Amino acid sequence: MGHAETLIALGGAFVAAAVLARLGGRIGLPTIPLFILAGILLGPNTPGFVLIEDPHTLEMLSALGLVLLLFYLGLEFHVDDLRSGGRRMALAGGMYLLLNVGAGLGFGLALGWGTAEALVLAGVLGISSSAIVTKVLVDLGRIGNPETRPILGIIVVEDIFLALYLAVLQPLISGSDGLGGTVLQVAKAFAFLLLLAVAARWGTHLVGRLFRIKDDELLVVSFLGAAVLVAGVGELFGVADAIGAFMVGLILGNTTSGERIRELVHPLRDAFAAIFFFAFGLSIDPGDLPSVLTPVLLAVTLTLTMNVIAGLVTSRIYGFGPRPTANVATTLLARGEFALILAAMAASAGLDARLSPFIAGYVLILAVVAPLVAGRSDWLARVLPDRRPAERSTAEPPVTADR
Repeated sequence: MGHAETLIALGGAFVAAAVLARLGGRIGLPTIPLFILAGILLGPNTPGFVLIEDPHTLEMLSALGLVLLLFYLGLEFHVDDLRSGGRRMALAGGMYLLLNVGAGLGFGLALGWGTAEALVLAGVLGISSSAIVTKVLVDLGRIGNPETRPILGIIVVEDIFLALYLAVLQPLISGSDGLGGTVLQVAKAFAFLLLLAVAARWGTHLVGRLFRIKDDELLVVSFLGAAVLVAGVGELFGVADAIGAFMVGLILGNTTSGERIRELVHPLRDAFAAIFFFAFGLSIDPGDLPSVLTPVLLAVTLTLTMNVIAGLVTSRIYGFGPRPTANVATTLLARGEFALILAAMAASAGLDARLSPFIAGYVLILAVVAPLVAGRSDWLARVLPDRRPAERSTAEPPVTADR
C-alpha cells in the first residue's frame, strides 16, 4: 500500500469510527462495539466497499492504542493501592483466574478438540480484555467507583498471569524448546516483572525528577516514549506490552507530574483507542461464525455465568453490595486482544482449524455484548443477594443505572 493509500485508509478509519460513534451516542450505545462494527463493515471480510484490504496496515497504530489504554489504566492505579490492598487484590485476581481459566480448560476438554486446543481455550475464556475493560470504565464514568480498584487489581493479576502463561504455552503447543527453553522463558518474564515492580516501589522519586518538565510538548514526548519503549522491551522478555505500559503509568501516576500527564494523555488515548478497536474489527470474519455457532454460544453462556460467580466471590472479599458486585461481574466480561493473539499462535502451530473461527466468533459476541451489559449492570444488581450485615447494607443507596 502506497503512502497516499495508507493516509486515506487511516483517515477513513477515524471518520468511520467517529460517524458510527456519534450515531450510536444518540441512541445510547457505547462506542466500543460501534468502533468494532466499523472495522468489520469496512474490512476485507464483508461484502461491499473495502477501505482496508490488509488488517496489518493499522497494526502499529493499533498496538499504540493498546499501550495508551493500559498506560492510562496504570496512571489511575496508585502504588498505595498495592501496598494496602495487595493481599486482597491477589486473592480476588487469583479466584477470578481459577474460576474462569478452570472453566475454560474444562470446556476445551469437553469439546474434544485436543489437549493443546484445550490449553488455548483456557486462556481464551479465562482472560479479560484489558483494553475493553479500561474503555468501559472510562465511558461509564466509573473510574472513581469503589469497585474499580478491585477491577483494576484483577486486570493486573491477569496480565501478570498472562506473561507467564504465554511463556509456558508457546513451547507446549508448538512442541519446541523443551523444558529448558520453557523455564528460561518463564524466568526472563518473571525477572522483567520483578524489575518493574522494584521500580514502582522504590524508583518513583527518581523517575519523578526525570519527568519534572514544565513544557507540555516535551512532557508528552517523554511519557509517550517511556511507555512505548518499556512496552517493547517487555515484549522482548516475553511479557505482554500491556503490562509494560501499565507499569510505566503506575510509576508516573505517583509522581508530581502525574495529574498533568493524565490530562495530556486523554486525547491521545481516545484517538488511538478508536483505531485499536477498528483494527480489532478488521481481523474478524463474521462469515466463520455459523460453523462454530453452537460451541460459541455455549462458551458465551459459560463466561457470563463464571463472571457472575467471580463477582460474588470478589464482593465477599471486599464486602461489596449488589451494585458494585454487578459492576465487577459485567465490566470484566469482555474478551479481546489476548484471545486473538492465541488464535494466531494456534494457527501457526497447526492446531485444530475450528479454533480460529471459534475464537473470532466468541470474541466478537463478547466485545459487542460486554459494554452493553456493563452499562445495564443495575438490572443484574436487582437480582443479586446482599450478604452484608444489615448495618452495612443499609448504607448503600438504591440500585440505579450509574454512568
